[in-house]
Amino acid sequence: MSPKYHSLQAVQEAIAARQTNCSILVEHYLGNIAASGHLNAWVEVFSEEAIARARELDEKYRTDPAAVGKLFGLVVSIKDVICYEGHRISAASKMLGGFESLYSATVVERLLAEDAIIIGRVNCDEFAMGSTTENSAHGPTLNAADPERVPGGSSGGSAVAVQTDTCLISIGSDTGGSVRQPAAFCGVMGFKPTYGRISRHGLIAYASSFDQIGILGRSPEDIARVLSVVAGPDEYDATALPHPPPVFSFSSQWEGKPDPRKIAFIEETLTHPGLDPAIRQITEDYLKGLEELGHQLVPVHFDYLDFLIPAYYVLTTAEASTNLSRYDGVRYGHRSEQAGNVEEVFKLSRTEGFGREVKRRIMLGTFVLSAGFYDAYYAKAQKARRLIAQRVEEILNDCDLLAMPATPETAPKLGELSSDPVKMYLSDIYTVLANLCGLPAIAFPIGTHPEGLPVGIQLMAGKGKDAALLEAVEDLRK
Repeated sequence: MSPKYHSLQAVQEAIAARQTNCSILVEHYLGNIAASGHLNAWVEVFSEEAIARARELDEKYRTDPAAVGKLFGLVVSIKDVICYEGHRISAASKMLGGFESLYSATVVERLLAEDAIIIGRVNCDEFAMGSTTENSAHGPTLNAADPERVPGGSSGGSAVAVQTDTCLISIGSDTGGSVRQPAAFCGVMGFKPTYGRISRHGLIAYASSFDQIGILGRSPEDIARVLSVVAGPDEYDATALPHPPPVFSFSSQWEGKPDPRKIAFIEETLTHPGLDPAIRQITEDYLKGLEELGHQLVPVHFDYLDFLIPAYYVLTTAEASTNLSRYDGVRYGHRSEQAGNVEEVFKLSRTEGFGREVKRRIMLGTFVLSAGFYDAYYAKAQKARRLIAQRVEEILNDCDLLAMPATPETAPKLGELSSDPVKMYLSDIYTVLANLCGLPAIAFPIGTHPEGLPVGIQLMAGKGKDAALLEAVEDLRK
């Protein structure tokens, strides 16, 4: 579906020219939501609330155009793991069915403070655990490029919401590629900032040292504008960076060409046996094109590629088993009606409330943290994480960017990965690196597969260099 507006700047210019207003925009997006309902991207649409807010903002603009916020005219969706006061949140799980949030996430408060319009919440894998958005109590989300295929995950609903022009920006979460992988599968742009750049206050936790709120959209300028609003320190999140939001400049041009950059690429990622040959060719052609534009490509070796997935899943499942222990049927969430004693309350509530994939990861995490296996698995995975981060830091100390494919394959068909969890885990092989290292990373489309599906590439930058990464993408995607 071709978008009505490709950027917030275009929206604001159209409003200034009286070609549209917030009310017309909201009606446009609501119409597209209804038209794409068969894709099951939306969990709940705040129709009346969005219309009322649009009218208020239109009146505010008529009274004083200079009084509106930086995100005036931006229609946003939020992933069903981000709290919004007075609204339901379920993490796509029966465990939180009917639960209403008592407070708003910091990211939500900052969006609203700058006059964004939140139009609804979108589907995801249960507790953000999955790579397909099939592990959801609300049912699977379908890819608009081919409804027989998945959109990726866990932020699959967010990717489809942008893909189908039902919002301009979607706020997701990225634990191991959950924003970037679905963005690549759906032909949109997905950005994960430096760990701690955006407060996690109000984000339902999966793996706390990996989770980061991410942004999906169509342009790096839009992502940068949203990031400049939602980033920054937060008294409610001790892991939030103390630095102010990054400052962006998208005017770094010389003689009409992009500034030359030194771009590393890991040779092993392009020779990996799991990489689809067509994706390899499209990626190589794109990298050659960058070289022709004057950029310097630096092939590097990375000996830890095969350790990325094991280290990531050992550590994230360990953290998940701890984070999800709070859902026990006592304090909040689903409580079994069949329980006859306290022990049964715990067992039956968790058995009935959690889905299969969440149970699998809790059990894996509990196993690697157990007394007999802690040193053999968890401790070794932490050491591997440190070595991986050191090697990537060496690469990015010498280069501006690190490039690699976003995914080893195009979007798989429904059921293809859910029946093979190991294959599903391996589909994250290129995206987990950024989360293991806490680096900013972005995926964006670079071509179309012979099967007619989108193909994306991924770029990473050094820790804290979010602005430089987004500015580079504006140059490198042209």
